[in-house]
Amino acid sequence: MELRDYDELDATAMAALVRRGEVSPAELLSAARRRIEQRNPALNAVVRPMFDQARASIDAGLPDGPLCGVPMLIKDLMADVAGVPTTSGSRLLEHFTPTQDAEIVRRWRRAGLVFVGKTNTPEFGLIGITEPALHGPTRNPWNRDHTPGGSSGGSACAVAARMVPVAGAGDGGGSIRIPASCCGLVGLKPTRARTPNGPGRSESWSGFTVQHVLTRTVRDTALLLDVAAGPEPGAASMVPPPERPFVDEVGRDPGRLRIAFHTGTFLAEGDNHPDCVRAVRDAAQACADLGHDVVEACPAFDRAAVIRSWMTTVAANLAAEIELAERLVGRPAGDDIEPLTALTAMVGRALSAGDMVGLQFAAAEACGHVGRFFVDHDVLLTSTLGRPPARIGEFALPAIQRALIAVVRRFPTRLGATRAREMMLVDPQLAAYPNTQLANVTGQPGLSLPLATSSDGLPLGLQFMGRMGDEATLLRLAAQLEHAHPWAHRRPTV
Repeated sequence: MELRDYDELDATAMAALVRRGEVSPAELLSAARRRIEQRNPALNAVVRPMFDQARASIDAGLPDGPLCGVPMLIKDLMADVAGVPTTSGSRLLEHFTPTQDAEIVRRWRRAGLVFVGKTNTPEFGLIGITEPALHGPTRNPWNRDHTPGGSSGGSACAVAARMVPVAGAGDGGGSIRIPASCCGLVGLKPTRARTPNGPGRSESWSGFTVQHVLTRTVRDTALLLDVAAGPEPGAASMVPPPERPFVDEVGRDPGRLRIAFHTGTFLAEGDNHPDCVRAVRDAAQACADLGHDVVEACPAFDRAAVIRSWMTTVAANLAAEIELAERLVGRPAGDDIEPLTALTAMVGRALSAGDMVGLQFAAAEACGHVGRFFVDHDVLLTSTLGRPPARIGEFALPAIQRALIAVVRRFPTRLGATRAREMMLVDPQLAAYPNTQLANVTGQPGLSLPLATSSDGLPLGLQFMGRMGDEATLLRLAAQLEHAHPWAHRRPTV
């Protein structure tokens, strides 16, 4: 194939070529390798190439799955690949090598996908940018001075740069949707428990985190959801199976939907960037033009309680994850974790059992308010982000804050933990990423679509939230919008 052909194909199209014998998996691997070697040095999306393992899997014979031979990148967090280090973006785990595949990786293997490498992620997936001390920053292929988002920033960058058509991702507070918005991709956070997180731990971040992929087309997102969806043995919770395969929803008439839109933020104070406000209004008009009933409305909930619930639950889980990592490597974390990670874990360690139950109550109350909103509305439309993609280094901790964290780490006290919590709750990133966390708290599906562009020419995503378990409606609407307002022709000049 010519270079141009590979860049234009999504995973579904590549798989069709393999089935018809028009291209071999080895040829697709060669094409992916060339692009990673050519494009990655300027972007730093792929932190561990796996070309030899990929070739070995092809030579051994690939499963006859729906995506046989399609090259894929794996996020270097949660999605363990047996025999390949999973660093979680941390120096602490730099040399940790799992002995078995994660369940979602097993399902991707059965589909015939070929793993060509692992992608960059912030330490433990904690923040919405991808600038870990271990691997350095990943850059946005649309403008290398800007972030591709996080925590699945390496995956988003690689897919947008046409290194591969699909890459693994996970979302505990927007980590699929944020980079999808920054890089002009389709990013679906499925319903809680729709895809597996095991083995050994079916829930991550107390159920907030769901794994899936980043793609350039709605049909790829739907097909990959069919591949991965379904409970794993011993899962703590399950979601009802879909009425039909998700890929069959693509192109299916969504009917006349009741769509609410909100131009403001869910969690941050103040207004969204004017580009984001404009994008929401334009998307609302696009939905109205397609015949849907569109109104301006937003669910009522206790904003401060949701912020505390999400941030502090994440902190508690992070503290436990670091303790597990210490056991895996057989030594204390010490200075091998970054200051912000240490600060957040300090907050988590200071929580009592009663505190955690209170956080669960707050989350349940938000679920009730938002769930009642979806009795009268099928979809809620917002901007994915509060502003266009930030510049590289923009959210780096100031020197005085790093010094304060160092003191608090060295002399841990209850007062220090309280001060750490105050610093964590005043997060400058919240204004940039104010709309994604709510769907993680409530468990509902959220989908970012690349329908807009900022005044500076950077991608802007629009978020569509659906009711619990109803990815089908979102996929029908997304395919309708993709047809009416195609985005495939927009691509970075890598």
